[in-house]
Amino acid sequence: MSQQDAYGYAVARIRAMENRFLDASVLQRMIDAEDLATALKILGETSYSSALTSHVSDQDFDKMLEFELQAIYKEVESFIPNKKLLDLLRYQYDFHNVKVLIKSVFNVATGGEKRWDFLTSLGSYPVDTLINDIELEEYKFLPFGLNNLIPECISIWEQSRDVLEVERLLDNRMYALMKEIAFDLDIPEALNWIRTRIDGENIRSLLRLKRFNFDATRALSFMHCGGKIDTGMLVSLIVEPFESWKRSLEFTEFGKGISSIDGTVSFSEMILLLEKFLDDFYLDKLASSRFSSNAPENILAYLWHKEMEVKNVRMILVAKTSGGDKEQLRRLLRNV
Repeated sequence: MSQQDAYGYAVARIRAMENRFLDASVLQRMIDAEDLATALKILGETSYSSALTSHVSDQDFDKMLEFELQAIYKEVESFIPNKKLLDLLRYQYDFHNVKVLIKSVFNVATGGEKRWDFLTSLGSYPVDTLINDIELEEYKFLPFGLNNLIPECISIWEQSRDVLEVERLLDNRMYALMKEIAFDLDIPEALNWIRTRIDGENIRSLLRLKRFNFDATRALSFMHCGGKIDTGMLVSLIVEPFESWKRSLEFTEFGKGISSIDGTVSFSEMILLLEKFLDDFYLDKLASSRFSSNAPENILAYLWHKEMEVKNVRMILVAKTSGGDKEQLRRLLRNV
C-alpha cells in the first residue's frame, strides 16, 4: 500500500475529530465569565467534559488540560500508519522533561530542591524511566543521543554554571531529531515545517536577547542550525531597531507577519505578539494539506490546532485566577 493510500483512512478520522474543536464563541464566553468556576462550567459543556470530571480541583486545570491532550495523542496514535509522525510534536515534551530533570540535578547540587511537578506525560518516552536513568546516572540507557549529551551538559554547568548553554545544546538536539524523523518519513512538507519552526524559534530568541542587550557575537551561539534563514544575517539585526527587522525579513516567509507587529509597544508586548504570530503561522504552513484527502500533514495540522486550542484555554483559565485584561487576552488567542 502506498503512503497516500495508508493515510487516507487516518485523514478521514481526523476530519471527524475536527468537530470537537471549541467554537470561538465558547472561548469568548469563557473570557467574559465572572470567575474561574464559571469559565470551567462553560468548558464542561464541550468535549472537555471528560477531562474535567477526571480532576476534582478547579485549581488543577493544568493537569486537566494535559489529560485532554494525552487522550487526543493516544487516539490519533491508534489509527495513523506511522506513529513516528507524532514525535514531531511529542519531542518538545521529551526535551522539556530532560530540562526539568537536569535542572533539578543542578538545584540539588547547590542546596535546592527537585521540581518534578513540572514534568509532563505528553512525551514519547516514559517519564518514570527518564527519571530513573538520570537520577541513577545510567546515561547509557537514555534515548535521543542523550547518553553523550547529558554528561556534556553537566560538565558545562559544573565549569560555568551556564544553564542557557545547556538549554541551547538540548534544543539543538531536539530540532536535529525532528528533522531526522521528517526525512525518514519521506514527507517533504513535514521537513519544511520543522525548518520553518527552527527559523521562527531563532527570531523569537533574537528578540528576547535584544531585550537584554546581547551583542551579535554572543547572540550567534543561541541560534539553532537547520532552518532556512542564515543565522549570521539574523544576529546582525540585534543592534537594529525592530522596524529595520521588518525590511530585512521581508524576503522570507515571515515577512508579512513580522511587518504587522507594532514595533512601538514594550518588549514584553512585542514578544507576546510575535509568539502569537508564530503559533498561527505554523498552522497556516500546513493549511494547504486540507485540499488533499490523504496528505500526512493533515495529522500535524490537527494536532497543532489542538495544541493551540489548549493553549487558549490555559491562557483564559490563568487570567481568571489572576485577573488578566480581557481585551489583551482576546488579542492573544491563537487561531481565532
